[in-house]
Amino acid sequence: MKNEKNGEEIKGKLIAVEGLDGSGKSTQIHLLYKWLFGNGYKVFFTEWNSSDLVKESTKKAKKRQLLTPTTFSLIHATDFTDRYERQILPMLKAGYIVLCDRYIFTSYARDQVRGCDPDWLRNIYQYVILPDIVFYFQLPLEVSLSRILDGRPALKYFEAGMDMNLSPDPYMSFRLFQGRVKEQYELMVEEFHFTVIQAELLILQQQEKMKEIVKSKINLSLYKKGVM
Repeated sequence: MKNEKNGEEIKGKLIAVEGLDGSGKSTQIHLLYKWLFGNGYKVFFTEWNSSDLVKESTKKAKKRQLLTPTTFSLIHATDFTDRYERQILPMLKAGYIVLCDRYIFTSYARDQVRGCDPDWLRNIYQYVILPDIVFYFQLPLEVSLSRILDGRPALKYFEAGMDMNLSPDPYMSFRLFQGRVKEQYELMVEEFHFTVIQAELLILQQQEKMKEIVKSKINLSLYKKGVM
C-alpha cells in the first residue's frame, strides 16, 4: 500500500469495522484483535472518538447541547486527525495491522444524515488512507434498536438524534435517526467495497468469517513479531 499523498510506502494493513449501534462490530473487532495478538502478530487497536486532545471539550459541548451539525462533524474530524497522525499512520508505517472500531465512514453516515454536504465531508478526510478491509455489520433496524434499547434507562441527547428535531420522544427520534444512518451505510457498501457480515449470525460464526477473509486478503506471515 502507498500513501497517495506523498508516495510513502505503508508496510502495515488497515482493517475497520462499521455498522449501526448494536450490530456487534465492537465485540467482533476485539475478538479479531485477541486472535491476532494471541497468535503473535503485530497488531494495534484504536476506536472512534477516543482522542484525549478533544475528549473533554466534546463532552462539555454535548452536555450543554452547543453543537451544530458542522461543529459536531469538525470536532469528530479533529479527534480522528489526532489519532490518525499520532497512532494509525505511524503504526502502519511501522508494519502493524491496525484495527479500527469505526473509521471515516461513521462521519460520512452520521454527519450527512445531520445535514452536512457529502462532498464537503469527503473533502475533510481526503488525506486519509482507505482501509484494506472494511467489515460492515449488516443488521435489520429493529434488531439493532432492540439490542440498544433493552435495559438502557435513557438515551443521550445526540445519541438519539434529538438535535435533528425528528421527534420530541427520544426513543422515536433514535429510531428515525438510526434508520437514516442505516440508509447511508447501505449506499456506501458498493462505493467503498465493504465486506458485508450478517450480524444476526452467532458471534463465533461471524468471527470465523472475519478470520477467513483476513487470511485470504492479507499475508499474515509478514506481520509476525520479529519479522522485518
